[in-house]
Amino acid sequence: MKAGSAPPTIPRGENLSDAKALKKEIDALGGERVNIADYLRYQGYSAHYDDPPCLAAAFAFDSLMRRGAKHIYQNDLIAGSIAGMFAEPGAVSPSLLEKARRVCANAGSRGFLTNFDHFAPDYETFLGDGIRGTIEKIRASRSRLGRAVATAKKREYLRAMETAMNAFGAMAEGYAAAAEEKAAVQSGEASIRFMAIAACCRALTKRAPSDFREALQLTWLAHTAFLYEGRYAMALGRMDQYLYPYYRRDIEDGSLTREQALAMLECTLMKIGERRRFFGSDDVVNIAVGGVGRDGGGAVNELSYLILEAVKNCGIPGPNLSARIYAGIPDDFLDECLVSIGTGLGYPALMNDKVNIEALKKQGYALEDCRDYCMVGCIENFIPGRQPPWSDGRFNAPKAIELALNDGRCMLTGDPLGPKTGDAGGFQTMGMFLTAMEEQLRFMAAEYIAWFRAENERYNAERYPQPFLSCFCRDCIGRGLDINAGGALYPSVHGAACMGIATVADSLAAIEEAVFVERYAEMTQLRDALLADYRGFEELRGRLLRAPKYGNNIDFADKYAVWYVRFMNELFSRYRTRDGGAIYTAMAANTSNIPAGREVAATPDGRRAREPLSDAASPMRGADRDGPTSVVNSVAKPDYTLVACGTVLNQKYSPEVFSDPVKRAALRELIKTYFRKGGQQIQINAVSRKMLEDAMEYPQDYGGLVVRVSGFSAYYTALSGDVQRDILQRTEH
Repeated sequence: MKAGSAPPTIPRGENLSDAKALKKEIDALGGERVNIADYLRYQGYSAHYDDPPCLAAAFAFDSLMRRGAKHIYQNDLIAGSIAGMFAEPGAVSPSLLEKARRVCANAGSRGFLTNFDHFAPDYETFLGDGIRGTIEKIRASRSRLGRAVATAKKREYLRAMETAMNAFGAMAEGYAAAAEEKAAVQSGEASIRFMAIAACCRALTKRAPSDFREALQLTWLAHTAFLYEGRYAMALGRMDQYLYPYYRRDIEDGSLTREQALAMLECTLMKIGERRRFFGSDDVVNIAVGGVGRDGGGAVNELSYLILEAVKNCGIPGPNLSARIYAGIPDDFLDECLVSIGTGLGYPALMNDKVNIEALKKQGYALEDCRDYCMVGCIENFIPGRQPPWSDGRFNAPKAIELALNDGRCMLTGDPLGPKTGDAGGFQTMGMFLTAMEEQLRFMAAEYIAWFRAENERYNAERYPQPFLSCFCRDCIGRGLDINAGGALYPSVHGAACMGIATVADSLAAIEEAVFVERYAEMTQLRDALLADYRGFEELRGRLLRAPKYGNNIDFADKYAVWYVRFMNELFSRYRTRDGGAIYTAMAANTSNIPAGREVAATPDGRRAREPLSDAASPMRGADRDGPTSVVNSVAKPDYTLVACGTVLNQKYSPEVFSDPVKRAALRELIKTYFRKGGQQIQINAVSRKMLEDAMEYPQDYGGLVVRVSGFSAYYTALSGDVQRDILQRTEH
């Protein structure tokens, strides 16, 4: 290409590149492949053993970026693939690969509990600066620090950040060269496409992106670099906001068509599915669309619709799409969300802006930053590019019921697991029992926090630096500090995922009714029934199963869900993370309600020992007998502005609800009413019970069946039998 000439562009037709064909390419990558990322890093480490840890880490990253193969698919429109981390067996000798693994293991790395991934980068700032602009910022920060001895470590860290960003630029240049090589052996439109990729990648090494294609390409290259580092659940955040200025400008000047933009999005997002090909499991890459802007005004735009369409067309589990719903959101946008959900994907999850923004405000963040929240992982609320990576853990609150009834002893093993709170016969009022249960919960929370602190504070930040990631978080560059060592504007936070709200609410309602209202059981009799897993107490169990249940708009049961949310917040809000951040609570379980249930004896709601607990914020499977309106009325009663992490309400509707415009409109109004009442989140499965049963019996016929699980979607036949049954048993409205 001559200097000053316009770069080649992709053709303007609708069939620019088939994302489904790209999926076939990914699936068809033949043979066993060996992950050589450690070997690539080792080559950087081995040349810098005597350097400070931050510089050694930066040069290891440099080697990873420069030496990793730049794989470009035949159907690519946007470059960037994790295939470059893998090589044919024998490409690196087993002995050398083993040595490389030992060296990298010795250098160490952070993990989920030590703030490594589950992060939403500040893509808006990065796109505005580009690679060169970011390097200039780093140099300017180092220059401001001068030569004082007191700032030597900061200057050293800024040098590591500059090394990492230069390495990333080399990666972009490598993709440009690889695209040119492919163009040279192609003809016609294919050659034009690869030359366009080459021109785009090379331009990004020299300046900030100037159009939609370049902005999307730079975002995806950064995401790919994070994957090369071994990070998981890295969010793409509010793509419809930070990419929209480029999209709008290109559409207005005629340099981009809607069809071109859609094709580029599809071919980008389809590569999230590479993880299943190479690692055997799906990535959870959260994308947020919709919501209000930093000024509080509605921010749904044409790109919001386009991303929704792209995710729907890709039809794979990986892009964990979340739609932020606000008062006054266009009905047709919410309707399009339901159409997408109705395909069976379960995307997007629907999030209530009013509740989430208020919940984040209570944590002390600036209002504009609260309005700019996105999600990482499944549903975890996150301030993008302003706080260290997320971490969370499972808090098995229902265990406190049996401990309170059994004087602190586990009913499954007899072991003392909590404080002695008295014999069951001594509880003369419901308030006395709740006091004992609260004491057990306080002990459990203290134990949980002790575990978390031991894990989270295990690493010396100086020896476990993250120079590349720090470039994507304000204000690590300005402060000359690592993202986990004071560089971020806000401190780290941790989420305690509180298990089994319905198991707790239903159990407490059953105790109150059986012992203190109807008086058909003594507290000691109830304890003995749980110890026996209801063997010999079948009649009592039958009555307990008929007691009022959360999810049917019955205050007698729902008041305990209100108590649970409030008390969990009281438990954990008194604790802080190592750098002064909050301990959030979450009414979310992922699939942990199943293993958590194996740790819990029979419960007073009639559940037998070791069976799954209730899922997230949802009613117990099959207990919500009074229809979806009663479900949302029950679930909206707790104050979810106390739950800064987020909530999962799983619902299942028959497919015709989504195909029938009248029924779909009714569901849309139900969701809007639920959010007005204070509901925080809802996600919906739209696959019929019959299809799920058929898929369990004939899995070979349903390899592509995607379902909503709990905070994420997945291929149904790839789930364990326990999880499949848990989904199958949910009430279908």
